[in-house]
Amino acid sequence: MNSRDRVLTTLRRSGIPDRIPFEISWGAFTPLLMKTYREKSGSDLPPEEYFDFDTRFVLPGPTRLKTAFAGYFPELDADVGFDEWGVGSVPTLYEMPDYKYHPLERMEHASQIDAYPWPDVGEAYRYDEVPAKVKAYQARGYAVCGEMYQTIFEIAWLMRGMQTFLTDFHLEPEIAHAICERITEIRILQARQFAQAGVDIIRLGDDVVTQRGRMMSPGIYREFIQPRVKRIVAAAKAVNPEVIVFMHCCGRVEEVIDDLIDCGIEVLNPIQPECNDLRRIKAQYGGRLAFWGGIGVQSVMPHGTPDDVRRAVRETAAILGADGGLLLAPAHILDPSVPWENVEAFIDAARQVAD
Repeated sequence: MNSRDRVLTTLRRSGIPDRIPFEISWGAFTPLLMKTYREKSGSDLPPEEYFDFDTRFVLPGPTRLKTAFAGYFPELDADVGFDEWGVGSVPTLYEMPDYKYHPLERMEHASQIDAYPWPDVGEAYRYDEVPAKVKAYQARGYAVCGEMYQTIFEIAWLMRGMQTFLTDFHLEPEIAHAICERITEIRILQARQFAQAGVDIIRLGDDVVTQRGRMMSPGIYREFIQPRVKRIVAAAKAVNPEVIVFMHCCGRVEEVIDDLIDCGIEVLNPIQPECNDLRRIKAQYGGRLAFWGGIGVQSVMPHGTPDDVRRAVRETAAILGADGGLLLAPAHILDPSVPWENVEAFIDAARQVAD
């Protein structure tokens, strides 16, 4: 089996691969750990090439829009930077940016939401080079993912502000629907573009739970989020029924798995071991879902020994990978709290473990 065969067999639950496929989440490290990677490996290759992960990923090309978002804010830090959605962030000492500027936060009517300069991430020109990249990776034997993280809920609260957006569900539902709908329309276009480009997997992602449980009531989720995820999945499947749809949802996800399956999700990530019962999830949902992840980044990866990491890989493979259906990965991107020896231990163990 090559990597693509291995991944597709695993995620479609169509058989037992020759070994469990693996990757490091998002195929990378945070900047300081990337610096360590460069020093330790002596390589200029990206990690997915150096370590030969079983997956590769593609993104839309850059936008031609030059939207000036600063006008949406009365004051700004000197070092603020904006993404194409208009969310402003400033750097921190902890590598992850502080998303402190929310361009929709002061809007009071749905008409203002509609008039906002939304990004063109779904437009065809941004995917001109994607089909060739997909084919090149597949020709080399890799499964290819089209990335659509922060699919609806996360980009909505980043644009509106978490407290304001959660309040909107109850006090300003028209505004909440308008925000979710505009994002969904863009994501539908994006899903179609990735499916047309021939990706094997479309990776969606929204953290709709905390590590204690639901972030919103089942009724709120099913009114504002779930039907829109269904439409995104349906749009991709209408173009290519064989494309596999993945959902990233950090936290205690057990309470929402049935809702995700109802949306058409086929692969669940990351199944954090710190707050989920892996055995129960496998027993209850292993016949309907494949799993991707399973290795704790709040526990064993930063705080364990290399032997602990190897043990966690073996145990996770035995639980979530019983009878196939598991792609091994850390539950999130790795940062400098993870000793380099533990990174190497994960990769060595993942290469060796077999179904």
